[in-house]
Amino acid sequence: MALHSMRKTRECWSFIRALHKGPEAAPVPQKDAVRRVFSGIQPTGIPHLGNYLGAIESWVSLQDEPGSVLYSVVDLHSITVPQDPAVLRQSVLDMTAALLACGINPEKSTLFQQSQVPEHTQLSWILTCMVRLPRLQHLHQWKAKTARQKHDGTVGLLTYPVLQAADILLYKSTHVPVGEDQVQHMELVQDLARGFNKKYGEFFPEPKSILTSMKKVKSLRDPSAKMSKSDPDKLATVRITDSPEEIVQKFRKAVTDFTSEVTYDPASRPGVSNLVAIHSAVSGLPVEEVVRQGAGIDTARYKLLVADAVIEKFAPIKSELEKLKLDKDHVEKVLQAGSAKAKELAYPVCQEVKKLVGLL
Repeated sequence: MALHSMRKTRECWSFIRALHKGPEAAPVPQKDAVRRVFSGIQPTGIPHLGNYLGAIESWVSLQDEPGSVLYSVVDLHSITVPQDPAVLRQSVLDMTAALLACGINPEKSTLFQQSQVPEHTQLSWILTCMVRLPRLQHLHQWKAKTARQKHDGTVGLLTYPVLQAADILLYKSTHVPVGEDQVQHMELVQDLARGFNKKYGEFFPEPKSILTSMKKVKSLRDPSAKMSKSDPDKLATVRITDSPEEIVQKFRKAVTDFTSEVTYDPASRPGVSNLVAIHSAVSGLPVEEVVRQGAGIDTARYKLLVADAVIEKFAPIKSELEKLKLDKDHVEKVLQAGSAKAKELAYPVCQEVKKLVGLL
């Protein structure tokens, strides 16, 4: 009877533990199953409308979800192309200020400078030694960038997706908000996590992608291309620091077509559809509703309607950014505190990785 009672007790506790684990068991030990979001942004220029709608806006909302979030100004990634040292230093501060102005809250998330946490590059080298050269050469972004640079691409440009994987895995991140153009790189991150776990035992979670609901914001001057900081056409990109007059001018010059009606048909009317998508995203209204609002308005007047919506969205951000630019000490302290917090998380993970691979 005593043996039967002990067996029943063990079964009961097993059942209770199973309930607490939930319906989806993680592929890593339970202590590592906490939800952790990681993402990064390069400090190259002022964020534009595409950066805000495609990434930063979702970063802000993710701060209020369960778990922890880390956002990094990834300055090491930016030096894959030549940078002026003084400009780069200032750009790190400018990007940090822009993120704070957009709503990134250091009390809700860890905001830090990538290069101030040396474990990123240490883990990157270990992972680089696990990936085959052809895998990196076949990545779409490497092909596209080397084609533009006439085969002058650096080794850093080739291997930066591995550093990107290290950025994510170093914090045992479980989720990563990404755009469409980063899906291939996330597959590399997941493959590296699987490969490491297979060789050294279960250690890294396989991070899942959080695809942003907003598709790529297109250039206002060429709706076949995405909006870009480096676009030589100054009218193509709307920056969060643009004045209301500049925003109106850029939307007024936006490329559409010869049909004046406002409709949403990305395949046959990419220019107008880009305006509709922007209007929907900044207003928070469904595409169908903004199209309904545009009924009876020609595209020339509709451009001004979209411009007004963007101006209204950016007004509080622009105001806050101007205040932060006058308080450089505060911005620097935010980065220093965030980098210290990030290092506290990164150091023990990197030490354990070194032990697993035989470096300690």
